[in-house]
Amino acid sequence: MADRGLSAAREAVLKPSCDLPEDIPQIKGYDFNQGVDLQAVLNSYITTGFQASSFGLAVQEINLMIEKRLEPVEEDEGNGSDEHRSKSGCTIFLGYTSNLISSGVRESIRYLVEHKMVDVVVSTAGGIEEDFIKCMAHTYLGEFSMSGAELRQKGMNRIGNLLVPNDNYCKFEDWLMPILDQMLLEQNTEGTRWTPSKMIHRLGKEINNPDSIYYWAYKNNIPVFSPALTDGSLGDMLYFHSFKNPGLILDIVEDIRKINSQAVFAKRTGMIILGAGLVKHHICNANLMRNGAEHAVFVNTSQEFDGSDSGARPDEAISWGKIKADAKPVKLYADASIVFPLIVAQTFALHADRLIASKKTP
Repeated sequence: MADRGLSAAREAVLKPSCDLPEDIPQIKGYDFNQGVDLQAVLNSYITTGFQASSFGLAVQEINLMIEKRLEPVEEDEGNGSDEHRSKSGCTIFLGYTSNLISSGVRESIRYLVEHKMVDVVVSTAGGIEEDFIKCMAHTYLGEFSMSGAELRQKGMNRIGNLLVPNDNYCKFEDWLMPILDQMLLEQNTEGTRWTPSKMIHRLGKEINNPDSIYYWAYKNNIPVFSPALTDGSLGDMLYFHSFKNPGLILDIVEDIRKINSQAVFAKRTGMIILGAGLVKHHICNANLMRNGAEHAVFVNTSQEFDGSDSGARPDEAISWGKIKADAKPVKLYADASIVFPLIVAQTFALHADRLIASKKTP
């Protein structure tokens, strides 16, 4: 009886394994006996496991976007107007939430836009205004545990463990209001039809500061879309302006046509989306218009158990036709403030010479 029990236990514990494919990667991390080589450490992530391996796959997918982007496009390829016709082998959409512009990730994003390494940008209202505000005043490091009531008394706004003095928004209002007056004048006297993307383009021109993402978007003619532009300080300023000098109109219909056309007339597309919510869906839905993007990397910490699009894995987007069925999309469950600068280091910055050379005007 005991022998039968022992035999059954051995059979359960020591169940024979099936043969694995010969090319399956083996788990192995970086050996610091080799010294400190940060490039090698990051290269080892793909065989480290867990989210480190997802990081490695994200790097691979973005590098594939870059390789495809560098492929030449024939003059007669694509359809549509010159404004929307694909200028590269892969049109890269970059989306990010406002908290990342409040943080130091802003500088990584500015680098990409400054050197024309991405083609289309999507952010929230906060992701637009915080960039301009940082050109006028600083954001500071605080603590997550700071009392909201005490901060309110001191005129301090908390974004996670970041502190933004309320005076920053006063400076923003002083800068913005005359521009809104001029925009309204041009609307009434010249027939200008303002859209959120045209407004951001204009503000990028007006800020005239190389620290700004949108200054470089203006300089490089990279479209920036923010369909909920009123959902932030910009909306507050538009509200106040509507009483002081009413009549300014922002047309979102022209913008939805423009972003969808960016996807429809692209040779192929890649999506890099930091965070989720509106920016994730706006980019994915534009790519639905072309039956899906060929490449996608999502970086967020949202889960899918509640059915939200924010937490949805890429496979759900495939079911909607937002990512192509044969694509190899990656979701990296991570804080973008930690991983995105590392991703840039392993992708765009690594190929900077080729990318910059490819965008120089002959």
